[in-house]
Amino acid sequence: MRIFAYFKPYKLKFGIGMFILIFGSSLSMLFPALVGKLIDAVNGEPIEFLGYTFYGINSLAAALLLLFTIQAIFAFFRIYLFSDVTERVLMALRKDTYTHLLSLPMNYFTSKRVGDLNSRISNDIAQIQETFTIVIAELIRQFLTLSIGIAALTYYSFKLTLIMLGSLPVVILIAVVIGKKVKGFSKNTQSSISDSNVIVEETLTAIQSVKAFANEYFEINRYSNKVDEVRKIAMRGVYARGFMSSFIIFAIFGAFILVIWQAAKLMETGDMTMGDLTTFLFYTIFVGASIGGSADLYSRLQKGVGSTEDLLDIFNEDTEQLELTHKPEKLQNFKGEIAFKDVSFHYPSRPEIEVLKNISFSINTGERLAVVGQSGAGKSTLVSLIMRFFEAQSGSIKMDAKNIQEYDLSQLRNEMAIVPQEVILFGGTIEENIAYGNPEASLEEIKTAAQKANALDFIQSFPEGFDTLVGERGIQLSGGQRQRIAIARAVLKDPKILILDEATSSLDSESEKLVQDALDQLMLGRTSIVIAHRLSTIRKANQILVMKDGTIVERGTHQELIEIENGTYKNLNELQVTIG
Repeated sequence: MRIFAYFKPYKLKFGIGMFILIFGSSLSMLFPALVGKLIDAVNGEPIEFLGYTFYGINSLAAALLLLFTIQAIFAFFRIYLFSDVTERVLMALRKDTYTHLLSLPMNYFTSKRVGDLNSRISNDIAQIQETFTIVIAELIRQFLTLSIGIAALTYYSFKLTLIMLGSLPVVILIAVVIGKKVKGFSKNTQSSISDSNVIVEETLTAIQSVKAFANEYFEINRYSNKVDEVRKIAMRGVYARGFMSSFIIFAIFGAFILVIWQAAKLMETGDMTMGDLTTFLFYTIFVGASIGGSADLYSRLQKGVGSTEDLLDIFNEDTEQLELTHKPEKLQNFKGEIAFKDVSFHYPSRPEIEVLKNISFSINTGERLAVVGQSGAGKSTLVSLIMRFFEAQSGSIKMDAKNIQEYDLSQLRNEMAIVPQEVILFGGTIEENIAYGNPEASLEEIKTAAQKANALDFIQSFPEGFDTLVGERGIQLSGGQRQRIAIARAVLKDPKILILDEATSSLDSESEKLVQDALDQLMLGRTSIVIAHRLSTIRKANQILVMKDGTIVERGTHQELIEIENGTYKNLNELQVTIG
């Protein structure tokens, strides 16, 4: 019913289509009666039908031709109207699904896989499209055929109708029972297809690692096993549908043969004319075909319901309170001061593991705060709380002396920019990737940002310049080049708060110098949080936090920390100097 709500803006067009469907389907049920009258008209006598007198077979043939012409016209408009409305509904559904998906908090994505979510938008909506474009219309048409057909059969011969319909209750019961199983098999099949899509997504995303480890056979085997599982689950549904269809066909044709036998006996006694028998048989075929086809339509409807339930699971998730506008407004008089007080945090999926424990610190406007520590110390989690990807379970986080939760989320994030360790670019051009920091920026502004990021020279060395395609995830560029594109993007955004998440840790010395120079320029006048692996890059920080197991074990400037005897920071610094 939630899906039907999308039809409301198009209820007039959908209503017209439904009227054409009902009227056209009802009109088609005149065909058996006209054929019967045509046979009875062979003797040359006038034929009365629906208050009109037909003289001869020519007039009845003309009536049949007119009936088919009207049917053809109605069929075109029915298909056009239903398809037009359905495509508009699916367009809105795709948009809403994607919008809702992007509005979900980060903790949702930490428990989901990209391939599975992609399957929801593609496979499930495709199944819904078939349901609304074909299945529902066909079910209504079959229902009308059954209703009118059974009424007509009863009119011509109540006895034969009872014989023909004797199998109907059993058929319906079988269809309902097996239909439920088909629905379950359909959901399992969709789930398995999603899992196979996940494997493809992961493999292609990490194709460099796959080839580096010569694991092509392993990935092929993993995917083959999964699609074989998909086939087996799908075949269970096929067996169920096949059994249901076979049983219905047997029941219908068995009843059909029995009807013909009884009708022949009625003709022997003169209780039925050849025309009446022809009409009755045609109505029997119509009704039998409808009953037989309804089983498959019902199973397809169950598949559509299953896909709908899977898709709507996304809509049942609570979203972030975002301001979904073309460009969120800047916060007035925002300075970028940050203060943590007794902040503790654990991930919703792992409540037993406390990642941050009673963290307290403050950063003034324009200052640089560096965070160092071993992997798993909680450094990146600290950044996630500042970006409000997650909410702390206890303590307070304030910006400009105001609780972080009191800010509009979109406006707050619009005042921040992040340069991550692993830069993932979009598959467009260099210009498009830099403009992601400010989609309304001009080409001159983009060039200026690239120059400040020490990226202009290498961009202009490409034959296509800013129109150079970076490839999937930026694979056409080196690590240092991708990093400088990310810095240019941050420059263009002009944030009050800048976050650098180990932005130079994976670069060679030459690239690191270029990137570090660009970062030093970018950090001027901004509140900066630097997560660092190489301690040489944070010596200018106003304050350095040393983290271990989710707590701050040391804090101070570089000079203050290296003077602490047997201090964690001093040991890290000496180790890096020795290795260097």
